[in-house]
Amino acid sequence: MTRLIGRLSTTLALAGALSAYAVGMATAADKDLIIFDWSGYEEPSFHPGYVEKNGDSPTFTFFGDEDEAFEKVRAGFKADLGHPCSQSVTKWREAGLLQPLDTSKITGWNDLNPGIMAMKNLATTEDGKAWFMPWDWGNTALTYNSDKVDEKDIQSLKAFADPKFKDRISIGDNVDDAYALASLIIGLKDWTQMTDEQFKQASDFLREVHKNVRMYWTDTTEIVQAMSGGEVDLAWAWNDAAVQSAAAGAPIKNKRDTAEGISTWVCGYVRYKDAPGSEEKAYDYLNAVNDPKVAQYMVGDWGYGHANAKGMATVDPEVLAEKGYADVDKFIDKTLFQSPVPSELKQKMIAEFEKIKAGY
Repeated sequence: MTRLIGRLSTTLALAGALSAYAVGMATAADKDLIIFDWSGYEEPSFHPGYVEKNGDSPTFTFFGDEDEAFEKVRAGFKADLGHPCSQSVTKWREAGLLQPLDTSKITGWNDLNPGIMAMKNLATTEDGKAWFMPWDWGNTALTYNSDKVDEKDIQSLKAFADPKFKDRISIGDNVDDAYALASLIIGLKDWTQMTDEQFKQASDFLREVHKNVRMYWTDTTEIVQAMSGGEVDLAWAWNDAAVQSAAAGAPIKNKRDTAEGISTWVCGYVRYKDAPGSEEKAYDYLNAVNDPKVAQYMVGDWGYGHANAKGMATVDPEVLAEKGYADVDKFIDKTLFQSPVPSELKQKMIAEFEKIKAGY
């Protein structure tokens, strides 16, 4: 899932730099550790402990989406740590790109949120090996212009298919988010068990939504501009879209209490099988980003949750409430986690979504 996002105060600067990052331009620093990441996450405020111990940030190189990262690493690109999201972990692991993590070297491993760690085939496999350290998580939720949309009309996610919103809708050009929306509509909270009939029902709903879609957004900057500028009034978007819009003075809000709920994605760090750099520094970095102190920056400045439950507990309650994390346990209970799906089902989703966007 594309996460071209950044701090609220640097949104425009990041947008101007994306073209450079898209071709993999690295920020050279500590050459003993290379992080293959989404642009924006090189921000030192995410890893102050690493800088304090090693004197500088790691070297970062960037990808635009996880498929690009997968193909580049499979073709021989070398890095130490990568930052995929939940949907990609199984694919990367089964392709032989990863090595297990030594959790005894990760301070606070046992403090990671139990609800996130329970996601099937995500952090730990049945043989007890750990392959992924969850770190940042957020939502795809109904996002709306409160000046133009009456809240009584958006009590259900079915609003995305309501003809009254024709040409006023945007959803992401992202198969995972699209089928998360459709899965919630048909009452499916574990899409790894999706049947052929449920797949048809979900796809049929997305075809109805397509009739209302004005644009399929590709990154946060695009949907923020579209909503703030009045091009669309209702979107299925990540929670930072509302945070950034509100910071710019636009009346854009998230609605997490629809009848069907929300979708939650989880991203984090993996260690590549042929990591060329320092193993010690790789764990220094994992410990730095997993430090509970980072949660305050993650939630306050980015609007995302930190996977370290102890860290989330240290965040100011008013900030948690403002960002929608006041009751994390309840929040997690009413969500569809974007868990890794079987490869065959994922390929069906990709093929069908392309047909839907093309109007078929």
